[in-house]
Amino acid sequence: MTSPRVEMYTTPICPFCLRAKHLLEQKGVGYDEYNVMLDPDTRATMIERSGGARTVPQVFINGQHVGGCDELYALDAKGGLDPLLAGMAS
Repeated sequence: MTSPRVEMYTTPICPFCLRAKHLLEQKGVGYDEYNVMLDPDTRATMIERSGGARTVPQVFINGQHVGGCDELYALDAKGGLDPLLAGMAS
């Protein structure tokens, strides 16, 4: 089983980004972070990958768009986050 690839598009001044990072860190999961604040190309990539979402954070696990901070916490609350973070063993 391989570790999941977690990607998060953020800005340094976003409190929701900090909350999302905190949840992932509590679960012991590393992530690749892409700062979109001053990078229009990265922001455009985020918008395209997320299906039009313009707010941060935008979280992807193994290429699957999870959503923002609220969606990440909701997924965790209903027990769906841990299976994704476990590497989606088949």
